[in-house]
Formats: sequence, C-alpha cells, structure tokens
Amino acid sequence: MNSVAAEGLVVRPSQVSDGPFLQSLYQTARADLQWIDGEHEQVQQVVAQQFQVQEQGLGDNFPNAMHYVVEKLGTAIGALSTDFGPNEIRVLYLAFIPQARGQGYGRAVLQGVQKAAQQIRCPVATVVWSSNPHARQHYLALGFEVQERNPAAERLVWYPKGN
Repeated sequence: MNSVAAEGLVVRPSQVSDGPFLQSLYQTARADLQWIDGEHEQVQQVVAQQFQVQEQGLGDNFPNAMHYVVEKLGTAIGALSTDFGPNEIRVLYLAFIPQARGQGYGRAVLQGVQKAAQQIRCPVATVVWSSNPHARQHYLALGFEVQERNPAAERLVWYPKGN
C-alpha cells in the first residue's frame, strides 16, 4: 500500500484496545442515529447496541474478515474492514472521523486495496447504501461499477486491469 504510505497514512490491524475509538467512530458515521427522539443516555445506548449488531453481523457473515485502524501520524482517524473471499476482496466497512473526511484518505486507502487486488488479479466489491450517495460517488470515481441494485443498496465492483 505504497500510495497509502505516501499520504502519511498507516493501515494497521485493529486491537482490542481500539474498541473505544471504533465505537466513537461508528457513532460519527451513523449521524442518522442522533435523530432518535429520547434522552441522551438512551440515544447513546441505541448507538452502542447498533455498533454491537454491526460487529456481530460482520463476525457471523465474514468470520475471516480483517479489521484495520487507519492512522495519520500516529493518531487514529479511520477504520477499514475487508474480507478476502474466494472470488473477490470485499470492502465491508470504511469510515473516518469527521475531521479526516474530504481529505483524500478514503481514496488513498481504497487505492491501496485496489493495488493489492491488482497484484493477485482479484476484483474488489462493496455494498453502498442508497442513503450514502457521497460514498457511491467516490467508489464510482475509482472505477467501481454498479453490478447489482435494489432500493436499499447497490453492489459495486472494481475489476483489475489485464496485463
């Protein structure tokens, strides 16, 4: 992932000690949950439960998934979860803290994934929710194509260039 290193980013395996950061990141990535009508503590409890549901779901559906923390100059700024399946690399989760959004870090991380996939001639796939047009735009700009579509989400795939 030289392009990632060139940006001053480090993508490292997540550790148990990253739990509080990852939960906080999830909360900022799910702004929709802040619209819940209720006391602050109740909203925080729902966010924590949704985080656990996501973690459990990833573990159940992708038991071999790899989870990473993205750091900039030693400070955690994002997270990436991938699954190296038999036919594709799946980007399961990619999120950044608000201060790191719009800086090109997501693009750099995804280009690193694409570079790894290119080396082994493997497609990269992800699912983007219809409620996240910004992410969809970024994936399409990186050469991902819509492979499947339903009202809730689209499955996007990037295919390596033949050499």
